[in-house]
Amino acid sequence: MSLLESLHWRYATKKFDATKKVAQEDVDKIVEAARLAPTSSGLQQFQVLVISNQELKEKIVPIAFDQQIVADSSHLLVFAAWDRYTAERIDTTYDRTTDARGLPRGRFSSYTDRLKAMYLNQSAEENFVHTARQSYIGFSLAIAQAAELKIDATPVEGFDSGQLDALLDLPSLGLKSVTLLPIGYRDPENDWLANMKKFRNPKEDFVIEIK
Repeated sequence: MSLLESLHWRYATKKFDATKKVAQEDVDKIVEAARLAPTSSGLQQFQVLVISNQELKEKIVPIAFDQQIVADSSHLLVFAAWDRYTAERIDTTYDRTTDARGLPRGRFSSYTDRLKAMYLNQSAEENFVHTARQSYIGFSLAIAQAAELKIDATPVEGFDSGQLDALLDLPSLGLKSVTLLPIGYRDPENDWLANMKKFRNPKEDFVIEIK
């Protein structure tokens, strides 16, 4: 199945079959798609928490405004971005990059100095707006990979991020939650959206061509 066919197949599942679990190898593929996502300056400004613990998923339901798909999902992926940029985070990423490429550390110091001058003078709020945007790239690729595997995934932005951060102790990791992605298998008999026609705005209203 092509990517476009997979995207036509998927929809925002409203009811998961709680008895069906996603194989670990497929969970790994979905997470790997997010890990391989492009990010600004290659900094990978987010991490993914993979939650399969049922008790913890149940605790997150009220935080997610009582969305039962959180508990019924096979796994809940939490995309969490850096709470702010730091010199250490920038240097660590570029040290790993040069090590992986067999280059001397500091090879890109002129560039990382520019990044530090730009980001470290911003507020934490400004930093997080930027890091959160990077997480959405990985979020989208995870959704696409799930669709290629015929695994259902529902993008969730409706939750109390402060409460979730506290529950998962994200501040201790220097992270803030951005989005949730419950994954699993649809329950078509009990999902009101399952058999409805997929709709997107027509191409002529979506694309603006400049020639």
